[in-house]
Amino acid sequence: MRRPDACCVFCGSLERHRFLWRYLDGTVAGSGPSRVALHFAPEPCLVSRLGALIGPGYVTADIERSRVRVQLDISQLPFRDDSFDMLICSHVLEHVQDDRRAIRELAIVLRPTGRAIVIVPVNRDQTVEDPSVTDPAERLRLFGQVDHVRAYGPDVVSRFVEAGFSVTLVRPPDILSNQGIQDLRIPADCEPLFVLGHETAGRQATTVT
Repeated sequence: MRRPDACCVFCGSLERHRFLWRYLDGTVAGSGPSRVALHFAPEPCLVSRLGALIGPGYVTADIERSRVRVQLDISQLPFRDDSFDMLICSHVLEHVQDDRRAIRELAIVLRPTGRAIVIVPVNRDQTVEDPSVTDPAERLRLFGQVDHVRAYGPDVVSRFVEAGFSVTLVRPPDILSNQGIQDLRIPADCEPLFVLGHETAGRQATTVT
């Protein structure tokens, strides 16, 4: 069933894209001209905006699409340690066979003072995965989509902490007024942003409720 007001008729953005943009627009501006950001599976509705916001250091990446700056596998990143000030990874990890390895790769390429902004659908009481399931119909039944390899629960936070990240959850009411939420048609229970960092790693492990 289609969600009313979910997709913008002008740019094609969904609620999570509009929420992510407002967060990035409010945190990236003024952070310096030398910033370097890596955006996995870049959403077309965000690419031009983020390119203008971040500048020449904005790098798009995907495992399949050729119209990106770098084709890569998130589980095996071809970059030196501490390469990026920002990582943007929305609705990617649920497609990755070894998500723990991918998260470790994010930790390696993120600079000590950088931030990784991750969005995953959290729609189970606890994470459900079974690598042996390859049938599309069974994946749809178990994980909610034929190309998903797991369905996340609140315990996804522990996977970020295992990789050495601190975790902060950001929800729409944390950065938007009630009027802003209404204007952008972003539900208050929109998928949260998992904002990951290094400098307080291990101190904060926020749970999803």
